Amino acid sequence: MSDFHHDEEFRLHTPEFNELNKKLDRRQFLTKTSLGLGALAVGSLFGNSLFGNSPKGAATATQGDLEADILRAIPHFAPKAKRVVYLFQSGGPSQFELFDYKPKLTTMFGQNLPDSVRKGQRLTGMSANQSALPMVPSYYKFSQHGQSQTWMSELMPHTAQVVDDLCIIKSMHSEAINHDPAITFFQTGNQLPGRPSIGSWISYGLGSDNQNLPTFIVLVSKNGQKDQPLYARLWGNGFLPSKHQGVQFRAGKDPVLYLNNPDGYDGKDRKEMLDYLSKLNQLQNQAYGDPEVEARISQYEMAYRMQTSVPEVMSTADEPDEVFEMYGPDSRDSGTYAANCLLARKLLEKDVKFVQLYHQGWDQHTSLPSAIATQCKATDQATAALIKDLKRRGLLEDTLVIWGGEFGRTVYSQGKLTANDYGRDHHPRCFTMWMAGAGVKPGLSYGETDDFSYNIVKDPVHVHDFQATLMYLMGIDHERFTYKFQGRRFRLTDVEGKVVKDILS
Repeated sequence: MSDFHHDEEFRLHTPEFNELNKKLDRRQFLTKTSLGLGALAVGSLFGNSLFGNSPKGAATATQGDLEADILRAIPHFAPKAKRVVYLFQSGGPSQFELFDYKPKLTTMFGQNLPDSVRKGQRLTGMSANQSALPMVPSYYKFSQHGQSQTWMSELMPHTAQVVDDLCIIKSMHSEAINHDPAITFFQTGNQLPGRPSIGSWISYGLGSDNQNLPTFIVLVSKNGQKDQPLYARLWGNGFLPSKHQGVQFRAGKDPVLYLNNPDGYDGKDRKEMLDYLSKLNQLQNQAYGDPEVEARISQYEMAYRMQTSVPEVMSTADEPDEVFEMYGPDSRDSGTYAANCLLARKLLEKDVKFVQLYHQGWDQHTSLPSAIATQCKATDQATAALIKDLKRRGLLEDTLVIWGGEFGRTVYSQGKLTANDYGRDHHPRCFTMWMAGAGVKPGLSYGETDDFSYNIVKDPVHVHDFQATLMYLMGIDHERFTYKFQGRRFRLTDVEGKVVKDILS
């Protein structure tokens, strides 16, 4: 039977199609006629400029046309990075114990933070009622590493081995002082929820290089202490079409929820079912003009392709023992940070555009020396291994690797204080993160903080600057890349942000 007669047979014997056809006829006539008459009436007020005879430079496109023009222009210039892996350390890693060496603090143990340093800056509710703000140096030792002679903590011996590949930014700063708004700000460009995440913006602007896997994949390590919650909206699409949201891959037999066939179903007629479902959705799209219908069609099709692609990419059976040894013993335990770093490398090899890995447990208000040692033991070796693995496979040169949290920690101790037991509160005024790989200068320490790592004294980098720089490395001008929603054009960097040209190679 021909496709035409097959479709006609399907329509004749499917009540849903008949019902939609009735709505389609009535709705399209009323809608198109009323809008058409309205458009003619408006056109008579503005002359012919609305209908093609406009002077050069006048706006003549619909919103959809404008969005299409924006997307057609991307990339705005040659990208240096083809893909991104973002190792987000949730909770706020302490820069004092890891990267920002402050030797002068060793003589100031227990002294109150000077007012001239604090400058009346905001404290959290956890520190505001303390009678004093006693300063504490790091419990851990620092030494210089690599040709760059970069100071690194003894907590990160593996990262120290790749320090000449890192561009360490010590002058990051943010306005958000509490976890949820601070993480939301980093991931979406706004402290309030509802905006698209970075990965969703990248997916929307650049599309996919692998049609069998999502453009934006999220991994959450199971061995991070769940001190602060993570919400799916952090990798959500916001007001962008839903096909651009991050897809979370989990450990276990069902890495993507609802992807596998249910028990007792062999899936032989699944493609036929999806074809019929697609026809229903296409007719519904014609009737209602809802762009989410098209997004749903593409998601069903992606899910079908992922049924064969996901099991392959999730399997590490073919990895040699030396790879597991490089990433550490946890890499054999699916869902750990180390295993997710290895999985991230496999996804990047498959040309997944944006991989976001979240590791919780860095919110150390008490018992920081022991808690941060546990965190580093779980993450340091695998982080360095990912850099080494990408480099030896020729992927680091066009892959951007990012490591960092939502803010840093305070120079003063929160709660009890001894030389080997203390905590640190949230500090958004200055903190450290690093980037490596495509387009950034290796072996560079950028920005400086004062002797207390409380204020920035040179080369500040705001969250929006970081986002603008990330976009630039992907070939996108962050000021030109916008999406119209509820009458306003939005962008990841809102109305701020500048590319940090000094860190670019």
